[in-house]
Amino acid sequence: MTLIEAITLGIVQGLTEFLPISSSAHLRIVPALAGWSDPGAAFSAIVQIGTLVAVLIYFRRDIFSIAGAVIKDILRGKPLESREAKMGWMIAAGTIPIVLLGLLFKTEIETSLRSLYWISGALIGLALVLSLAEAKIRKRLESDLPLKSMDRIGWKEALLIGLAQSIALIPGSSRSGVTITGGLLLNLDRATAARFSFLLSLPSVFAAGVYQLYKTRDIITASPENLSNILIATVVAGLVGYASIAFLLNYLKNHTTTIFILYRLAAGIGVLMLVASGHLLP
Repeated sequence: MTLIEAITLGIVQGLTEFLPISSSAHLRIVPALAGWSDPGAAFSAIVQIGTLVAVLIYFRRDIFSIAGAVIKDILRGKPLESREAKMGWMIAAGTIPIVLLGLLFKTEIETSLRSLYWISGALIGLALVLSLAEAKIRKRLESDLPLKSMDRIGWKEALLIGLAQSIALIPGSSRSGVTITGGLLLNLDRATAARFSFLLSLPSVFAAGVYQLYKTRDIITASPENLSNILIATVVAGLVGYASIAFLLNYLKNHTTTIFILYRLAAGIGVLMLVASGHLLP
């Protein structure tokens, strides 16, 4: 990987990790269009550490509040007493499905599921489901029915959105895309769905990144160039990712996800056409 490739892929990761358009899909599609080698699932997981740091910094107050409440309530012998501690345990419980399924289908995730057929199918499929979720929210608003904010998220929402998060193991589906969609289907308002999506991603992204760092440590440290390129890509992803979080949370306060639905449909159909015409190898 050259320096230009590392910077480009870092920008792509940062832009697409939090928008519901799939970072894994773009880290597969962009190199294919540019004629570069597929950076692989391991690269994606490691560079996600940059966007993980962006989430940690952006939501630092929430994270300190939740972590502090969990520790405090455990020491008091009442682990679920406060709202913040309960949120911490719900995030932990919501992480279990993606960890179990990630380990179970690890080989497929790193090989066959990176096919552009799977990626384009996931891009299109989630766009259709997200459009159904948006229709549900619009109907609810037209009927003057309230939407749920962060303080109304319970175990049911946490576990079901956590289960939805496991779909993100399929490249092209998008971690934020499936969790935001799950949140909308459970009547969360758009900004709350995105906020909970980002908090829920913390444990699994951290675990995946650390695992891939350990697994590929020999390759990464094989040369100074390898190490510097992965570091640069990770830092760039973090900087761009921070701006992406701020944009999406502000955008969803007053807008629907329609623009992302249309983009996913266009990207998925476009990739299929390029594969069918022989311009891209699946």
